Amino acid sequence: MKLCRLPFVLLFALGAASRLVADIALAPLFRDGAVLQRDRPIVVWGQAAAAEKVEVTFRRQTATVITRADGRWQVTLKAEPASPVPSELTASGANTVTVRDVLVGDVWLCSGQSNMAMLVRNSADAEREMAAARFPLIRHFKVPTTVAGTPATEVGGSWASCSPETVGSFSAVAYYFARELHQKNGVPIGLVNSSWGGTQIEGWISEPALRADPAWREIQARWEKTLADYPAAVQAHESQLAKWTADEAAAKAAGKRFARAKPRTPEGPGSRWLPAGIYNGMIAPLVPFGLRGVIWYQGETNAARHAEYASLFTALIKQWRADFGPDLPFYFVQLANFEAQTGNDGDTWAYLREAQARALKLPATGMAVTIDIGEPKDIHPKNKQEVGRRLALHARRQVLGERIETDGPIFLSAKRDGAAMRVSFSHATGLKLEPAKDDGRVSFEIAGADQKFVPAEARVDGQTLLVSAPSVTTPVAVRYAWRNSPDARLFNRAGLPAAPFRSDKWK
Repeated sequence: MKLCRLPFVLLFALGAASRLVADIALAPLFRDGAVLQRDRPIVVWGQAAAAEKVEVTFRRQTATVITRADGRWQVTLKAEPASPVPSELTASGANTVTVRDVLVGDVWLCSGQSNMAMLVRNSADAEREMAAARFPLIRHFKVPTTVAGTPATEVGGSWASCSPETVGSFSAVAYYFARELHQKNGVPIGLVNSSWGGTQIEGWISEPALRADPAWREIQARWEKTLADYPAAVQAHESQLAKWTADEAAAKAAGKRFARAKPRTPEGPGSRWLPAGIYNGMIAPLVPFGLRGVIWYQGETNAARHAEYASLFTALIKQWRADFGPDLPFYFVQLANFEAQTGNDGDTWAYLREAQARALKLPATGMAVTIDIGEPKDIHPKNKQEVGRRLALHARRQVLGERIETDGPIFLSAKRDGAAMRVSFSHATGLKLEPAKDDGRVSFEIAGADQKFVPAEARVDGQTLLVSAPSVTTPVAVRYAWRNSPDARLFNRAGLPAAPFRSDKWK
């Protein structure tokens, strides 16, 4: 399969050739205001003329290297402890480049689709949050959205220090996550925001990792169909756009409100749907920048293909750990409640949530359950403060060593107890049920051997639940919150919600 490499290769080759005679340059992550990862070797890299001697100095350390034939160079400095004191990093050769206001702390890669990309200015209570955002030791680097046919070596972007004037353009989830951590220990936080709305997980995985995945053939076939359908899609889009433009103008002339969404540009060659394209353009250029960990919020675009997601998500985590470090903590958001296209009774998002949860089998992972804080009619819920807080719980326990609860009740087992199903959990101290909402949304369901689920009632019995329904006298299976937008009612003493679960393996 050809992934439209030629234009990207040509552009890359031209850029590389121009630097063979250019001044010394550092990779864009090494710019004024940068945060470098504490307590681990610091890798610094860049570009210069071929066979040029480059000397890098940071604090009391100096390292030298001779550039390769293509002008690239890389040095490794010893680990430095966290420090809020700004320092300078210099790279000297034929010229000298100085990076100012460099801090050492914890750096987090923040990635995913639109709910990670969503800005602080669009989150809940934004005006108050922005006015209070006086955290100059929290820094944010936004990676520009781009795709590439092969792994790129350069990326744009710049660092911004958190202030009321700048924080509005930070990723909301990333900022609220960082604020939780920074307020606990005062360590500088660097946020590398590499996110893009509407993207699929296969765009964020390297091509070799994709080719090794069981879903590769389907991914390949879909992409080839996208390319084949593209000319007709463009033609249809032009017609739709012309009509939309005319209708908008007519509504404006009549003084009427026009709310119809503008037709989307079709995906085609070089688009965000290019398999491995976003990895090549937005992740590969960051390697091997030092990271403390990753936070990830993605999955909405893949919900209709949930059967593929578990293996792809595992492949992504393993790939990024191969790139940035084998023990890299990886914390992710399980999709919030949302009615989706299939409405309240649909369950495609429930299966996607299950696929996400399977990644917890990998070490150093954590999942922020958000089934209780979504907005049924809005795929972009505004309460990103709680999302960031729940992600930060995992970092506080696993990275900072705090002895805190990180999870709501997690399903362990279910067995028949008379005419009910008795459900056991971990993280179930103070197990409690909130009152059911009177809006028709489903919480608990049970089924007999006929595999027909019906709504059920539940009651707490110690650290277990008894779930029953009058019409099912011999239950064999139980489900909780198994809908796109269920009524999430089950919590523990820490106020954390139970993740949706099912005891069956039926389709």
